[in-house]
Formats: sequence, C-alpha cells, structure tokens
Amino acid sequence: MSDDLRGMDLLQDATRNKGSAFTLEERSKYGLRGLLPAAVSTQEMQMTRALGNIRRKAYDIERYIFLRALQVRNERLYFQLIINNIEELMPIIYTPTVGQACKEYSHIFRQPRGLFITADDHGDIRELLNNWPERDVRMIVVTDGERILGLGDLGVNGMGIPLGKLALYTACAGIQPHQCLPVTIDIGTNNESLHEDPLYLGVRQKRITGNAYFELLDEFVVSVQEVFPGSLIQFEDFATQNAYRLLNTWKERVLCFNDDIQGTAAVVLAGVLAATKITGQPLNELKFMFLGAGSAATGIADLICVALCSLGLTAREARQRLWFVDHRGLLVKGREHLAPHNTLYAHEHPGMGFVEAIKTIKPQVLIGATGSPGTFKREELQAMADINKCPAIFALSNPTSRAECTAEQAYLYTDGRAIFASGSPFDPVTIGGRTYRPGQGNNAYIFPGMGLGAIACSAQGICDEMLIAAAHVLAGEVSEQDLADGSLYPALSGIRDISLKIAVAVAKTAFDQGLVPAGQGIVSEDEIAAMMYDPGY
Repeated sequence: MSDDLRGMDLLQDATRNKGSAFTLEERSKYGLRGLLPAAVSTQEMQMTRALGNIRRKAYDIERYIFLRALQVRNERLYFQLIINNIEELMPIIYTPTVGQACKEYSHIFRQPRGLFITADDHGDIRELLNNWPERDVRMIVVTDGERILGLGDLGVNGMGIPLGKLALYTACAGIQPHQCLPVTIDIGTNNESLHEDPLYLGVRQKRITGNAYFELLDEFVVSVQEVFPGSLIQFEDFATQNAYRLLNTWKERVLCFNDDIQGTAAVVLAGVLAATKITGQPLNELKFMFLGAGSAATGIADLICVALCSLGLTAREARQRLWFVDHRGLLVKGREHLAPHNTLYAHEHPGMGFVEAIKTIKPQVLIGATGSPGTFKREELQAMADINKCPAIFALSNPTSRAECTAEQAYLYTDGRAIFASGSPFDPVTIGGRTYRPGQGNNAYIFPGMGLGAIACSAQGICDEMLIAAAHVLAGEVSEQDLADGSLYPALSGIRDISLKIAVAVAKTAFDQGLVPAGQGIVSEDEIAAMMYDPGY
C-alpha cells in the first residue's frame, strides 16, 4: 500500500480501504488510530458481517443497494464477498435484480460511477474520456439504454448494465477494477414515463436517430482508440438494427464485440453441445427453431451456422437447419420488410404459426429470445415433446419475469423429458419424484473469460472461432452429475477457473487466426493467471 493517503482520506478510498481489517501497525503508520473500533477484523470476519446484513434484508433491490454501497466503500471486500458467494450474489448484482435496479436507477442513485456522454458532447468525447481518472483502461462496457434486457428503453437508467457487467468481469475473470470503464451514451429516451419522472437523471427528449446518432457513436469508438488504445469495447443492450450496424462497422477495425449477439451465441452453443451428450444426436444433425428474430436470436444462429460449417456442412445446408418465428409467424421468403440480418434465414416455405411450424419443421432445439414472457405455452412445449424424446428448451429472455416459460412449465408439459436452460436463474423443480436443477445460460460463463483472453494476448479483434473455442471449453466443463441433475451448465462456484480456461483457449485461437500482433507468442495459462485480480488482504 502506498503512503500517499492517510487518516480519513485512506478510509474513504475504496481501492485501499480495509476498514476494521487495518492492523494495529497499519493504524499507527497511516494515522488511523482512534478512527476505527479497537478490534481488528479479518477479511473473513468482514464477509460474515456483510453477508449477515445482506441476508436480513427483505428485498433483493435492498441487497443490490447494500452491495453497491459496499463497492464504493471497500472495493476489495466487495469483490471477495462476490467471489466467495457467487451463486448467491450473482442474481443480486446481475440478472434478475439488475433489471429492477435499472428501472429504479434514478431513484436509488447515490453517487456517479462511470462516464455519461450526451449528444451535446459531440466533438468533445475525447475530452470526456480524458476526464476519467484512470489511464490503464482495458475493458469498456457501453450502452445507449434502448433495449435493456427484456425491459425496453430505459435511457440513462441503463447504466446499471455496464456496472453489473464490469463487476462480473472482475469477479469472474479477475480483470483489474481500475481497468474497467462503464459508459452510457445518453441520447434521450422514447419512454414517456421517464420524461414525466421528476427524478429521472437523463436527457429529457426523444432519442436522436440517423446520422447524428451514428456520428456520435463513431466518435466514441475513435476517441477510445486515441485515449485508451488496445482496450476492448463491449456493446451492450443496443436496439437490434443499431447493434448490428455498430458491430459490422467496427469488428474488423477495433477490438470490440456485442455481448447480446456474440456472448449469448457462445453460451447457447455451449448449452447445445452439452445437450448432445444427453440426446446422443450430434450437432450437425440438429434442427433449431427460434422464437424471436432480434439481435440475440440471430447472433445465436450465426454462430451455430459457423459451427455447423466447421463440421462439414455448406453455409446453405447449415442455414437450412435454422428456422425463425416472430410475431407474424414463420420467417419465409417473400415476406415484406425483412431486416437485413433475417434475410439469410427466410426459407422457401409456406407461412404458418408457431405451433404448426414446430410440428412441420420438427426441431430438436427450441430457443426463445423474445423479451415476452409466457410465449412458450403448453401447446408448443407438448409439440416439442411429441417430436423428441428429450426436447431442448432454451427460455433465454431476462430478467426471470420475462422468460418464455418457467422451468416448471418446461418439465411439466414435456412429462419431465425437457432439457431446459434459461437466461436467468430458476429454483429446482420436483416432478414425479425427480428433482431437476435447471442450468442458467448466463453470458457470465463466456464474456469475462473471453475478455480476459483477448486483452491478455493484445488481440486485434474478436472472431467467430474465438467464440466457438470458448463454447467448447464451457461445454467440456459440464459434468455427468450436472447432466444427471438436468443442468447444461457447470456450477457457478467454479466460474473463475472456467474463465481462465476460456481465456487460454481464446488467446490461443486469436494467435492461430492471426489476430495477435506480430512478434508476440502464445500467452501461457500461468501468465494469464498472474494477471487476475486478487482482492484478498
């Protein structure tokens, strides 16, 4: 610890503060005598105290507020607490509680954390980035708040998402906290209820669109390259059309990715690979049906298509195994107003509704990414069970309240034969004397390790092969017991070890794909492990 901070200044510095864990020697050295109670606590004792305070609170949003306050007060204790209790606390710091935290962001606001950029800052974004106190930024999560989880346009309230994602980067993969920068591009909101909320903290106007919007975002990306060269930009919760345009504009030019499109795709591919261990059907023989045709669903299909091609299928053959249904029915050729990202998956086929499409196409895997709760109804689930001995059901929409079906419904309407995964957690379900422990297809299994691997090797981009490598590592971590319990994903308790393995695979793949700067060799597991943040004291 440096000697530049003393007394109350030290106690108010979240990165250095240890609170009651300062030793008697440290209290004398740093001018802390008399400023703390006499007893010296260990970090373990502090975690016991904090966990007790969390558990006595009545609501998850209160637990979220407590943890955010702890992060501001004692950063190392915050992260050690999360690491040691990841299965209990991840649903608090991220989905599903982060959804409520975003909706209430302007009402539970305590102090700013992150960077806020508005349309009025056009031309000055580099100056704003230079206002950030840290120079060694390596990981940036940015949102414009337009499509937060399955909740829609939350404007500046969407800042809860970058905050939560970056907390997981540190807790799950050891990215140093000072290297993380959350950003919200606040260009207004079309949510009238926010305009009318007197406590709303964002710009009270309709969203800017068109050239003005993309000029602002382009300036942001270019400015990041100048101020924080080599940092990874993660685009988060943008509307589908904007998400694809941003990704397609920049993915070949800077280190960036979209977690909704690419991270979700990798974690679902991992779940599908794990499911093949149960069904015995290889990936290249499966047919997939998607309910929802937005960025998440199409991103999953795009990555599965690449994975199928790696197994010998042509691109056309692979796409023939990927079918989409939206609110107008089966996606088919000839339909008007198809979005560009949907056209490749519009097949020559008669139009029809959801249930009829299941019965006609006969998919083995049903994937929901709609943001609309309850859209996998009894009839659709029973149709999947009639076709398949063990139908794979992925109800991915977040938070839990937006899931296409509950775990109980998936098991109940398939006579307990479903292989179920969701985007947010569900409790175990007991049906017919058997207890199922549904797995959560949480992007946190993928993006932290992928980000760690990318920055460890100074990757110059994120390619599909890196995502597929990450998916194979994750699928390989699913044990026989996990599968027997009905889970397509491993226990979250091992997330840091999983993230390290993913980082190693991603870095090696980046090297093999020519995305590592010339003259730099493969980064070893030991070297990557040495980079990981240890919050203990």
